[in-house]
Amino acid sequence: MGGILTTVAEFEIKHHQFLDAAGTLREPAPAVARDSAELIKMYRLMTLVRTFDTKAVNLQRTGKLGTYASCLGHEATHVGVGAAMRPEDVLAPVYREFGTQLWRGVKLSEILIYWGGDERGCNFSVPRQDFPWCIPIASQMLHGAGVAMAFKIRGEARCSVTYIGDGGTSEGAFYEGINLAGARALPAVFVVVNNRWAISVPIESQTATRTLAQKAIAAGIPGVQVDGNDVIAVRHVVAESLERARSGGGPTVIEALTYRLSDHTTADDASRYRPADEVNEAWQREPLLRIRAFLRKTGAWDDRQEEELKSECARQVEAAVDEYLSAPKPSTDAMFDHLFAKPPKSLLQQREVARRYANKQEH
Repeated sequence: MGGILTTVAEFEIKHHQFLDAAGTLREPAPAVARDSAELIKMYRLMTLVRTFDTKAVNLQRTGKLGTYASCLGHEATHVGVGAAMRPEDVLAPVYREFGTQLWRGVKLSEILIYWGGDERGCNFSVPRQDFPWCIPIASQMLHGAGVAMAFKIRGEARCSVTYIGDGGTSEGAFYEGINLAGARALPAVFVVVNNRWAISVPIESQTATRTLAQKAIAAGIPGVQVDGNDVIAVRHVVAESLERARSGGGPTVIEALTYRLSDHTTADDASRYRPADEVNEAWQREPLLRIRAFLRKTGAWDDRQEEELKSECARQVEAAVDEYLSAPKPSTDAMFDHLFAKPPKSLLQQREVARRYANKQEH
């Protein structure tokens, strides 16, 4: 190979972890690690999310809920992200980021209503400008980049936070979103939840990259990796990235390493493709174990508080289930509303067929 060889650019990806699997804090730690009140608040919500998740799966198994996407094992990533955001920021989720949404004010009953097949569940009572759940893979990347561009044009000190899974980073929309954000220095944070499995496809079959965070390099923006089971690290890294974005420093891609302890959805059977020893090992590193262990070590948590929390979470979830099951069902007309200002004849015919079918079911 001839000519003069020079290095034109070098890159590195840093991994952030403060709380290890045993609940031991590594120094130097961020200030939030000393804020017992904030840590307990996050742990309480993580516990509520897990209680809710278990109940939602049971509802689906008994025919009272539609196909449901479990968030088991993702609690630290989701709650840590929510805790780092400001109320005026905008969230563009995928379909299982319930911890973030609950932190931001979405109701448990709204989540159930949506997964029960009623789009009105997306009409969130509190975070009115947050985006609804996004079922198509990676299209939310464009939403997140677009709303961040609007913030910049308007001169608003707000950020967008967009979620995507490890499999979604192989989609073209992922690159389009981060490329636009990088080229325009948009106030955006993109959180890649790497749970190692895109349904039945392992991460090793998806990409040859050592990290997913390094995909940010192609867009000219920072990429960092964080232990997604460490709620302290997630909150710290996301907060730093949001502050940088809010002050004009541009976007960041954050890869959160975690594990999907459940099936992909209730329509999946992960035991058909995942080795049992891998799942068992992941349970030893799950997020609630470590934050609970840390709180106990610092004297901020005990058995009495734990039992009270479990009872309180159970009551909240049961109240949400009652609200969901007693909610009036939507008319079949709802499927055809808001599609056209003047519906075509074919759609009107379909609406009539749906009405006749609904009447038969009622009688």
